Amino acid sequence: MGDLPAQHDPIKTVQTLDEGLMQYGCAHYKRRCKIRAPCCDEIFDCRHCHNEFMNSINIDKMKRHDLPRHQIRQIICSLCGTEQEVRQMCINCGVCMGKYFCNICKLFDDDLSKQQYHCNGCGICRVGGRENFFHCYKCGCCYSTILKNSHACVERAMHHDCPVCFEYLFESRDDVTVLPCGHTLHVNCLKEMEDHFQYVCPLCSKSVRDMSKVWEKLDVEIAATPMPESFQNKMVQILCNDCGSTSEVKFHVLAQKCGICKSYNTRQI
Repeated sequence: MGDLPAQHDPIKTVQTLDEGLMQYGCAHYKRRCKIRAPCCDEIFDCRHCHNEFMNSINIDKMKRHDLPRHQIRQIICSLCGTEQEVRQMCINCGVCMGKYFCNICKLFDDDLSKQQYHCNGCGICRVGGRENFFHCYKCGCCYSTILKNSHACVERAMHHDCPVCFEYLFESRDDVTVLPCGHTLHVNCLKEMEDHFQYVCPLCSKSVRDMSKVWEKLDVEIAATPMPESFQNKMVQILCNDCGSTSEVKFHVLAQKCGICKSYNTRQI
């Protein structure tokens, strides 16, 4: 018997599907197709490439815009150049244009090490492995399973800009962390804050870390720094940023300690 026709040969079929694997794409994705943006009828490697270019300083302010992922309708195969409707396999050459493919988000990616998955709750694709994340319906976003029974819920917690760099968190490609207060920001932005000795949430002023060791050092410093006699009996009203309680305490130039939770993250009122 002769060889099977190429279209029925499983080995050749696999070779066709994998042709050009990890050889095409951009800084954002390894993929074997480009997109045609319906908003401006231009061709880009991906939606992020479109958004970066169309919001650059070289574009007139009135013409700057983003491309919502769900609006993508046409793609171009990177191997044969055939333009077609969104699909995983090229209708002309048969190549797989993305090992990971989401028809909802119109997302193609050959790099499966990202462990992509589509979250129905978020309505978009996420990375990191479905088994490692859960969707909190009150916060309106995916969090690590480590936080499932311990995070503070804040309604639509990631549906806002990062309070440090002002990038929209919900669709950010950079790692996001949730603070003990429930507010969110980029991991790198939190690190930058801490590098500049800023240890409170930019939104609610609660402590972002366990500060008990710092409070102990302040206890020692305050005990070693007595106030002048005219201030020794001065009392002030304070509000604790950590527990929200108010109390009357002795004034000290270094800091005032909350009478309830013993935090020094307080302010005079």
